[in-house]
Amino acid sequence: MLKKVIITLGENMKIKELFLKQVLDKNANDIGRIDNADFDNETGEIKTLDIALKKNILDSTSITTVNYEDIATIGDFIILKIEINSEE
Repeated sequence: MLKKVIITLGENMKIKELFLKQVLDKNANDIGRIDNADFDNETGEIKTLDIALKKNILDSTSITTVNYEDIATIGDFIILKIEINSEE
């Protein structure tokens, strides 16, 4: 049985919409998209987001994890408070 998780992502935003959003670092660099999200089982709040980093076409995608505290806003884009170097 699946438990419905209610989180605050903005007015009427669905979880699947979270995974379609571009992620920008604090310098507005497009670093990738959400690959996975970890939620608190009790409160439904986001604990961490896994970001599939953009790489060049020859490199495989790498994943980095950011804490909820590192997120500035979730709207048309997910904007982080931190800088992520996706070219490493």
